[in-house]
Amino acid sequence: MAKGQDARVRVILECITCIRKSVNKKSPGISKYITQKNRYNTPSLLELKKFCRYCNKHTTHREIKK
Repeated sequence: MAKGQDARVRVILECITCIRKSVNKKSPGISKYITQKNRYNTPSLLELKKFCRYCNKHTTHREIKK
């Protein structure tokens, strides 16, 4: 039988540098990644260093709220 709530949830990570650039309309897009996290071990927002193809370097990607 399946449980009501799973411990692992899907989260979307967005580049915080591209978000700042999109306000000035200089960025061609916003880099996004989809990953999973354990909601009980990591209750806070997830931040990872990932490669951004628009910035062309490794930047911090932060979890967005759904």
